[in-house]
Amino acid sequence: MSMNHAPEITSRQVAAALAVGTIGVLMVGIQPILLGELVEAKQVSLEGVGIVAMAEIVTLGLGVVLGDALLPWSRLRLITIVAALLASGLDLLTLLATGDGAMTAVRAAAGLAEGVLIWGATGVVVRTANPPRVAGIFFVAQTLAQAALGALLANVVIPHWGWQGGFAALGVLALLPCLLAFGQPERLAPLAPPALSGFRWSMATLLPLAVVFLQLATLGSFWAYLEPLGKAAGFDARGAQTLIAAVLAMQVVGGSVASFAVRRLAVAPTLAACSIVLAAVTTTIHQLPGGNMLNFAIGCALFGFVWLFMLPFHIGLAFRADASGRLAGLVPAAQLLGSAFGPLTASFIVEGENAAAVPLLSAGFAITAAVLLLVTRRSGASPIMTGAR
Repeated sequence: MSMNHAPEITSRQVAAALAVGTIGVLMVGIQPILLGELVEAKQVSLEGVGIVAMAEIVTLGLGVVLGDALLPWSRLRLITIVAALLASGLDLLTLLATGDGAMTAVRAAAGLAEGVLIWGATGVVVRTANPPRVAGIFFVAQTLAQAALGALLANVVIPHWGWQGGFAALGVLALLPCLLAFGQPERLAPLAPPALSGFRWSMATLLPLAVVFLQLATLGSFWAYLEPLGKAAGFDARGAQTLIAAVLAMQVVGGSVASFAVRRLAVAPTLAACSIVLAAVTTTIHQLPGGNMLNFAIGCALFGFVWLFMLPFHIGLAFRADASGRLAGLVPAAQLLGSAFGPLTASFIVEGENAAAVPLLSAGFAITAAVLLLVTRRSGASPIMTGAR
């Protein structure tokens, strides 16, 4: 049975919407490549690049939130086209920006436009017959697209045209939603208003977003410092980059498995188990002696698998707190904000090139998320914790 009461959306419309959302989130996956090139070209400082990265991720999340609060579902196609044109224009405007302040302003504005694209895609996802499974497919598509674009930029575009070619390519890709908009639904039925759905903000409805935020902070903090951690474990620069590619591959495997498992596993216990595994992995990595590259790589592979495996369950968690889908529409915002908060917090405990304390911070975020899930389930305070399918 459908988890919502929206009219049926065709598979072609779903595919178009997922493609739009995937393009909206491309920059998140290729930030290390393009921002690294900006530092190398002295367009931004090493100190400022973290602010540029965080600003775009935060405004991506805000774009989703503002879209949910302000934009009408009756104009989905038009909004998609306008957002795509703005995102493309801002990608090209990045070619003219110089310095930390200007670059932060341009990329933050681009993040808002990209967030609106994600808002539209999420609106389609939560109105399908099986939102968690569709979300799993969405996350896998994002990872594959980011990995493919990253490989293209690193091996073809940047060697020939530099960082300018990278942002120009991103600007061209951002125009594709102008065509894809005609494949997605022209408009979407509004979700049931709170007066009819019974939705209200409370501990029960805030809990899913808190769990999502903490779990993405777990992932973001460790991922942001994976390369220096890998070098400390004994990998050279090329080996660390190869390890990152392997982790991305394991993410695809995890997301693919989740798209089938999400209907068969209880949501809250599964997410709690994922948090415990992430805490165990990051704690173990913290304790590994230098030179133990094999165990480090195995831990990172498991980390990557759990990463995308658990994301579709976030949608299911939100639906169990609010069957109308209103809360599920805010899950991407919580994910993006958590992804920004984790690295920001980690930056305060990094000393020069020494990121040894970061895995413990990640473990702390993961354990806090697990405690929120397990304690609430034990107390029976919320129906979302019953584990019912």
